[in-house]
Amino acid sequence: MKKTIIWAAFLTIGSLTACKESFLDVQPKAVLGPQNFYTTTGVNYLLIGAYSLLDGWGSGGTSYHSAADNWVFGAVGADDAYKGSTAGDQPDISYIEFKSIQPDNGYFRGKWRVCYDGVARSNDVLQALAKTTDMSDADKLQVTAQVRFLRGHYHFEAKKVFNMVPYIDEKTYDPTNLNSTKVPNDKDIWPNIEADFKFAYENLPAKQSQVGRPTKWAAAGMLAKAYIFQKKWAEAKTLLEAIVASGQYRLMDRYHDNHRASTNNNAESIFEIQFSVNDGTGENGNNGAVLNYPYGGPTTCCGFFQPSQNLVNAYQTDANGLPLIDTFNSTDVTNDQGLESTQPFTPYAGRLDPRLDWTVGRRGIPYLDWGLMPGKAWVRDQGNGGPYEPKKHLFYRTDVGTNTFASNNRLNANNYRVLRLAHVYLWLAEIEMEIGSLEKAREYVNLIRKRASNPDGFVKLDNGQPAANYTISQYTQAWTTKEAARKAIQFENRLEFGMEGHRFFDLVRWGIAAETLNAYMTKESNMRTYFKGATFVKGKHEYYPIPLQEILNSKVNGQATLKQNPGY
Repeated sequence: MKKTIIWAAFLTIGSLTACKESFLDVQPKAVLGPQNFYTTTGVNYLLIGAYSLLDGWGSGGTSYHSAADNWVFGAVGADDAYKGSTAGDQPDISYIEFKSIQPDNGYFRGKWRVCYDGVARSNDVLQALAKTTDMSDADKLQVTAQVRFLRGHYHFEAKKVFNMVPYIDEKTYDPTNLNSTKVPNDKDIWPNIEADFKFAYENLPAKQSQVGRPTKWAAAGMLAKAYIFQKKWAEAKTLLEAIVASGQYRLMDRYHDNHRASTNNNAESIFEIQFSVNDGTGENGNNGAVLNYPYGGPTTCCGFFQPSQNLVNAYQTDANGLPLIDTFNSTDVTNDQGLESTQPFTPYAGRLDPRLDWTVGRRGIPYLDWGLMPGKAWVRDQGNGGPYEPKKHLFYRTDVGTNTFASNNRLNANNYRVLRLAHVYLWLAEIEMEIGSLEKAREYVNLIRKRASNPDGFVKLDNGQPAANYTISQYTQAWTTKEAARKAIQFENRLEFGMEGHRFFDLVRWGIAAETLNAYMTKESNMRTYFKGATFVKGKHEYYPIPLQEILNSKVNGQATLKQNPGY
C-alpha cells in the first residue's frame, strides 16, 4: 500500500510538471535583477553608479592606478613630477617615469578598467532607461544627456592615454553575450566622442540644481577640448566663446581658490569631480591621491608625487616679470637637497612667479596653513624624489575634523577641477594664435597673468609679507610671430596647470613630447641617476600600451580583437 501511494504521488507530480520545468527556475534571494532597475528610482541608482567612477576608484580595487587627475600618466610621465617616495616603492610608476614601459604594467590595466567600467555603467543606464515606463520623456532626455556626457568623458580618457581604443555604446553592449564588447580597436573614435558631447551640449541645461552634474557649458567645454586635440580650431572657438558669453563664469580673484576644499564649485569652475568625506556615505574622497601626501607634517604617508626641479625652475621670471621661456632650466632655483631640517637654509631670493608656491611645497615657505615647510623632515627620500612636496590637492590644518578631511584613511574632499575658465581662456589664446590673431591671443594670456599678479593671492608669511620675491607682469609688447606666441601660450599652460595632470597630454598634442622629455631626462640624470639612458621614443611613447591582459581577454574564437599600439 505504501509503495502504491508513493508511486501515485510521483505520477501525479510528473503529470503536472512533465510539460513545464519552470519550477526549476528559482530567483536568487537578496539579488537585484535587471528588471528591478526599470523604474525612475532604479535608473537613478544606475546613474549614480556611472558618476561614481569619475574619481577613478571602485573598479576592481583600483585607486591611484586610475586617479582622476592622471598624476601618474600626465605628470610623472612628463616633466612636472617625480614618482617620489623610495626607489622600490610602486616600481611600476618608476618604469613609466623613465620610459621602461611594458604592456603588463598594472597601472595601464587599472586605467583601462576604470574607463571601460565607466562606459559599461553608462550603457547600463541607457538600456534600463529604454525599458522604464514611469519617467516622462523630458526626464529621460535629461538622464540620457548626462549619461552621454559621462560616456564621452570615459572614452576621452581612454583615447588620450591609449589612442586606438574601441568605442562601445548601449547598442553594442549585450549583457547576455560576453563577447559583445570585444570590439576591435581599428577605428578612430573621435567622431563617437564628439557625438556624445554634442548630444549633451544640445540637451543639458545651462545650470543644474545639484553640483557635480554636468551642464550645457561643461559639455561645450569638453566637446571643444576634443576638437582642440584634433586641431579643429574653428569648431572649438565657437563653443569656447559661447561659454565666455554665457556670463556664468569668472576667474577667481585669487589663484589658490581653485585648489582648496572650502572653495569647491566656485565661480571659475565649469566641471569638477566631486569628493566627499566624513558624511556617512563611505570612502568617496580623493582615493587617487592617497599616496601623495608629505611623509611628515600633515600626514605620515606616503611621499609620492614630488614636483620636479624642472617644474620649479619654470616659475623663474626676468626683471620684467615675464617667464624665461627658453632659458628657465639653465639655472636651478636653489633648494635644500641633502640638508637636514636642523641645518640652516635660506630660500631662493631670485624672482619667481607667485603660482609656484601654491603648486610646490618648498623649505622655508608656508605650506598652506601648516607653518613653514621644514624640508627633509617631511620628505621620505630626498635622494630619490628630491626636496619638494605637492600642494594643490592637499588639505589645510583647519580642514582636520571637518567634512573635508578624513584622517583615518588620508582622504580629502578637495575636488578635482576638470574644467575651469582658465582652461577656456588659454585654449582660446591657442586658437587665436593658430588662426593668426596674435594680439587677441595675447589678451587672453594676459587675463590669466593679471589674476596671478594679484598681491592678495600671494603666499604670505606670518607678518603679512610675500613669502618670496614674487615678480610677475603681463605681456606688454606685441607678439609678432606665431612661433613666439605659441611658446608663450604653451609655457603659460604649464605655469597655470602645473601638477594637475595635463602636461603629458599637452606635450603630445602639441607634437613636442619627444624633444621636451628627452632634454628633461638628460639634465635630470645628473640629479636622478635612474634617468641615465632613459629615452622617449618618438612614434611610440606618445601613447601608452594597450594592457596585455585586456588583449588576452579580447579573444574570440582564439583570436584577439584588440591590437597593440606601435612599438610595444
